[in-house]
Amino acid sequence: MKKLTGRKIFKGKTEGQILYTTEDISFYGGCDPETGEIVEKGHQLEGVSIAGKVLVFPTGKGSTVGSYVLYALSKAGKAPLAIINKATDPVVAVGCIISEIPAIDQIDIEKLQNDQKVEVDADKGVIRVIED
Repeated sequence: MKKLTGRKIFKGKTEGQILYTTEDISFYGGCDPETGEIVEKGHQLEGVSIAGKVLVFPTGKGSTVGSYVLYALSKAGKAPLAIINKATDPVVAVGCIISEIPAIDQIDIEKLQNDQKVEVDADKGVIRVIED
């Protein structure tokens, strides 16, 4: 079983399927807060919902309002189960904290793949691949 260790951004444990992109995500303007769908034109995940997934992407981009979009997603039941980044920017970090979304960064995300089932233990900063 593959294990990756990084830095805890916000605590929590969960298990789920990875939704992976090599592109940065802007939650403000790039993600519909009511549906969880990525709406940024031309983005790898355009038209895909992040709801209920372990969302893996390099880092966030865009406005500080993105933190509140993550909070709105959480309130609507459309937030990701967890967020895994190469480097978590302050907007995503605050969004995860106020929304209580487990988050880890300093992860070599290239070692993860779309649709892998993983166990996330953000308390320890550990990701375990359950199924490839």
